[in-house]
Amino acid sequence: MADNKRKYARKYCRYTEAKIEFIDYKDTQLLKYCLSERFKIMPRRLTGTSKKYQEMVEKAIKRARHAALIPYVVDRDEVVANPFEIL
Repeated sequence: MADNKRKYARKYCRYTEAKIEFIDYKDTQLLKYCLSERFKIMPRRLTGTSKKYQEMVEKAIKRARHAALIPYVVDRDEVVANPFEIL
């Protein structure tokens, strides 16, 4: 049983790799990687984002929702593959 361990690709932080200092709420293309198809914020364990950038992403997404750049909820019947193409 111990031989059957799964090997996963190492997760990396795309924001650290791009050397981004600040994540702006107006840049929805940058935020879309941390949103699910139903516009939920993806956890760090799935995206590989570091703690520092995850906190910035969360704050930026919440600000973008408040400014109506990103919706709060999506209807179950109208889930789309890429929600940013509609906007």
